[in-house]
Amino acid sequence: MKDKAIREADASRSDTMEVDTISKNELNLKSSRRIGLAKYFWQITYSHTISYFIAGATSMVLFDYQEWWSSEYMSAFYREINSPLVAAGGGLQIFRGLIVALILLPMRKTFFEEKYGLLKLALIIFGFSVVSTYGAVITSFEGLIYLKVPLIYHIKGIPEGLIWLSLFIGILYFSIKYSHKKIVTILSIVLVALIVIMSIIGYLDAIGYLDINP
Repeated sequence: MKDKAIREADASRSDTMEVDTISKNELNLKSSRRIGLAKYFWQITYSHTISYFIAGATSMVLFDYQEWWSSEYMSAFYREINSPLVAAGGGLQIFRGLIVALILLPMRKTFFEEKYGLLKLALIIFGFSVVSTYGAVITSFEGLIYLKVPLIYHIKGIPEGLIWLSLFIGILYFSIKYSHKKIVTILSIVLVALIVIMSIIGYLDAIGYLDINP
């Protein structure tokens, strides 16, 4: 009887330990998923913010946006290039990046885990964000039909979209491949922080608070 009681006690302790182990594993799994989800949102956000800033700055210099935006056609529906909101646009892309991450969330595995997933993402973004947008915007099929804008304006707007898309997918690729490297996270935080700081400075200058430009 004594041996039987000991065996039952041992079995009870074993069951308790198994339950505790399962509970700990479940908690670890949930914690891992939360960390993975946070990392996913951050990867999308900083990839978009950095690529958007570089593409915009590059296009501003190469394609003389100052003159282009002040033209008869562009000035009709674009803000002035030195307006406060345009100056703050780079930093505000953080919110757009979060929106993009939220939209892509249901297809996360398709784009980020399957073979050629990012290539599929690039094709879809190019199709729906550049060529076949819902509204009539420059560079889009709808824009060619409904906008009273010369063809050259549509053509001139394509390079910036391609630069952004190439950088976005490229940064995403390296951020996923080297996600285990702390330097990647640190570098992304530093770059996004710099973009936000420059946007704030640009905004303050645009409203005349800093008076940087002579």
